[in-house]
Amino acid sequence: MIAKRLTGWVAAVGVMLWSALAHAEAPHPWQMYFQPAASPVAERFHEFHAMLLVIITLIAGFVLALLLYVIVRFRASRNPVPSKTTHNTLIEVLWTVIPVIILVVVAIPSFKLLYYVDRAQNPEMTLKVTAHQWYWSYEYPDNGNFTFDSNLVQDADLKPGQLRLYEVDNHIVLPVDTTVRILVTSTDVMHSWFVPPLGVQMYAVPGRVNETWVKVEREGIFHGQCNQICGINHGFMPIEIEAISKDKFKAWTAAAQKKFASVDGVPPVQLAAGDRTQ
Repeated sequence: MIAKRLTGWVAAVGVMLWSALAHAEAPHPWQMYFQPAASPVAERFHEFHAMLLVIITLIAGFVLALLLYVIVRFRASRNPVPSKTTHNTLIEVLWTVIPVIILVVVAIPSFKLLYYVDRAQNPEMTLKVTAHQWYWSYEYPDNGNFTFDSNLVQDADLKPGQLRLYEVDNHIVLPVDTTVRILVTSTDVMHSWFVPPLGVQMYAVPGRVNETWVKVEREGIFHGQCNQICGINHGFMPIEIEAISKDKFKAWTAAAQKKFASVDGVPPVQLAAGDRTQ
């Protein structure tokens, strides 16, 4: 009986782990932590978050212990005559110096991370992202200079296995292990290009081009959304990125140049996307 129960528990855990891996590139029900990092930037974000979590847990634990001590040690029954002490030099120095030290400990890695994600060092290609109400346009200036629009796939057009509100008709394709400069702008209102697994979040501001970068470390499909309220259809601006090998990317760009080729500077209308390259 015990052996059967253990076998059942092992099987259940195995199913749970398999389910988690199967949905690793997108949010899934009861998810308690970040999506698995797929870029150096996302990995550093997760490490910084873990450090802050330890610090804030220690602070909260210390404050709770101090409160409990004060409640017990200085209760009315034990101290019928309250102390009239108003100053304590040592304590006042400590509660000034210790928070400063904590802030410095947080600030140093914080500024290092800010500078790390600011601009790409020696980018190998560029992706230009243009936000509209309520869809995205993507341009590959270094890979044939083609452009295409990316719109949400409506519920009625979803295929089995596709994610509602995450699927697009034409998705981004990027090569793995490649430093990609990303230029983000907008044609109407402020948007935000946000892809959690890659650690990328950049505002799209009309009349301004903002820069960020990404280096995808493994092949897969990664999802994101606009996370800046931009109008009635704000929740219907998904981002879908497929990361593939460099050889497959060369083949894809050759096909994409033909698929999205422009005529007299006007790109063709794409009604539906083709299958993914994988």
